[in-house]
Amino acid sequence: MATPFLTVAILAGGAASRLGGRDKGLEAIDGTPLIARARAYCERAIAHDFDFVIIANRHLDEYARYGRVCSDSIQGFRGPLAGVTAALEAAAATRVLTLPVDCPAPPEDLATRLIDALDNHDAVVAHDGERRQPLFALYRRELAASASNAAASGQGVFQWQDAIGAVEVDFADRRQQFHNLNTPEEFAAYADAARQRD
Repeated sequence: MATPFLTVAILAGGAASRLGGRDKGLEAIDGTPLIARARAYCERAIAHDFDFVIIANRHLDEYARYGRVCSDSIQGFRGPLAGVTAALEAAAATRVLTLPVDCPAPPEDLATRLIDALDNHDAVVAHDGERRQPLFALYRRELAASASNAAASGQGVFQWQDAIGAVEVDFADRRQQFHNLNTPEEFAAYADAARQRD
């Protein structure tokens, strides 16, 4: 079997404390769970052949309806870097794109622009013009051991990205599309706004 051009990893393994502990990726907007939206986004926006993996730590059977599922190898909701580690370890492709499950509408050209920027770098990450968006990143798979060591030592994604020299890619023209949902109120407001646009 040919190696895919890209692995896309949806980071859905968080504890969602601001959502009352409910599993964010399975929360629905107008009947469609965020994980289903993430899968549809990838099918629509990524022009290359890709390997799709979901990083989740609970409700694995439910997530498996949408794709291959892997869990953090570092136990106990250790944060996003544990999810990035799991993604790099599970990747079938040599390039690994990470996306957080709680962003309902990432930029359509995210993968293309990050792939174009990777060049001779080990990692590139989106910057929305105001701040880095550390979970929207593209890595070379061989960073798995580095990520694992950093996560085990308690580093966060931002700190590790600095340590490996991740290059920021300007997405100031797409700033609003990095909006993520954390609370019941944010889910409701997003759904209301989407209905008004339709």
